[in-house]
Amino acid sequence: MIRVDQYQRIRQLYVVEGFSQRQIARMLGISRNTVQRYCKGDNLPGERKPVKRAPSVITAEVTQFIKQCLKEDELERANQRHTARRIYTRLCEEHGFTGGESTVRQAVRELREKMPKVFVPLSFGPGEAAQVDWGEATVIINGQRVRAHLFCIRLCYSLAPFVIAYPTEREEAFLDGHRRAFEFFGGVPKDLIYDNLKTAVKDGWGKMAREQENFKVFTAHYAYHSRFCNPREGHEKGLVEDLVGYCRRNFLVPVPRVGSWQELNQHLAERCLRYIDQHHVKGKDLPVKDAYGIERKTLIPLPVRPYEAVKIKEARVDAFATVGYETNRYSVPISYAGKIVTLRISPFIIDIYYKGDLIASHNRTYQKHKTLYRLEHYLPLIAMRPRSVFNAKPVKEAALPEEIEAYARRLKDPERGMVRLLTLVIEHGVSPVIDALREARKNNQFSVDIVQYYLTRGHSGLELSISGPQVKAVDLVAYDALLMGGISS
Repeated sequence: MIRVDQYQRIRQLYVVEGFSQRQIARMLGISRNTVQRYCKGDNLPGERKPVKRAPSVITAEVTQFIKQCLKEDELERANQRHTARRIYTRLCEEHGFTGGESTVRQAVRELREKMPKVFVPLSFGPGEAAQVDWGEATVIINGQRVRAHLFCIRLCYSLAPFVIAYPTEREEAFLDGHRRAFEFFGGVPKDLIYDNLKTAVKDGWGKMAREQENFKVFTAHYAYHSRFCNPREGHEKGLVEDLVGYCRRNFLVPVPRVGSWQELNQHLAERCLRYIDQHHVKGKDLPVKDAYGIERKTLIPLPVRPYEAVKIKEARVDAFATVGYETNRYSVPISYAGKIVTLRISPFIIDIYYKGDLIASHNRTYQKHKTLYRLEHYLPLIAMRPRSVFNAKPVKEAALPEEIEAYARRLKDPERGMVRLLTLVIEHGVSPVIDALREARKNNQFSVDIVQYYLTRGHSGLELSISGPQVKAVDLVAYDALLMGGISS
């Protein structure tokens, strides 16, 4: 490599002064090849031209094999695609490749760079389409950290969002999310665009997808058409995928601390309304609020009767007055033991019917091998067998304040007294009973009748004095008048 001043001298001697290459080499004391390289000005000092040499081991057959591997990856999950190392090991095992791993890595990198993905920008008219997807986030419900499954839907014209959280992504949650979204928007888009969700697709994908039977009934009820994306083509529903990330970052940070799923979903609905009211998406002519006002008028009207996203199941009540669904059991009144009942299972509630009459309702649990008891279902049986009251599971799992049992154990007949106190709890609620027995205990009174009096005081019209009966003074004027033979004026 020569210096810049040498390069300048070579050029001047050759171009300006007309010396030959041999003469310049002798004058400057450098090789003739160096002079030949720089005298005509087609090279600069310090410049290195990349040398592209195709490794002899990367033959056309090897290149074709690598391309085939990369093409297959387009249809597979991201965590099950070929790495450069896996391609190298397959070449060695299947084709007797003798080159180095670094050579294959370089070839894979160059071929991937030659296969960029280019997407067609899409535009939708008002009411034409919406995109649907699931997301996940962590929330805290009743002090418990749980995984929430976020049903997300976004109108493609106005970009108005709707998000609702469920404990699961099962079919009843999937369909219930649609119904609530349509009611939130006040109508239904003509097309809904999905990934190939198992709750919607029986088999196949994209245009070849065959829908689940319940999903087909649902789409018919709301009169819209479903469209399914090609595998691994998330860009086909990029609007809703952006919504999933936006919701996690903005609606659920900091992590919400709520008392119930209903409270969480009220929070999400409020945030969606605020987004519609205040947001203006970059690159859009209209704010979301104005575009949504236009789009709502073009949505398909809601059906007269909403679709009930429930599962129906029949089951027999066992000897403990419980009925099973999945791995869990739910109580019913003891009088239905041994009978066949019907369960209507929604994402959050399980209602239990007998011959069309609702006999029990429970919050649905997604834990495993749990039994949910309702105290009122077992109280008639416990009243017949009062000695069981302090060990009865329905009583223990009611999680009543310890004050109730402590008060009952000071009664003359603790077991029967506890049964009566539990009856008062069911009739009046826990807090009023606690207030009543605290007042009785403060007055050193240990009787269920006294507790019941304090509960009903002001409603029965009766008065009770702790110190005894009060006698009012008698007006004797009328008697004096009678004695005198008349009534005094």
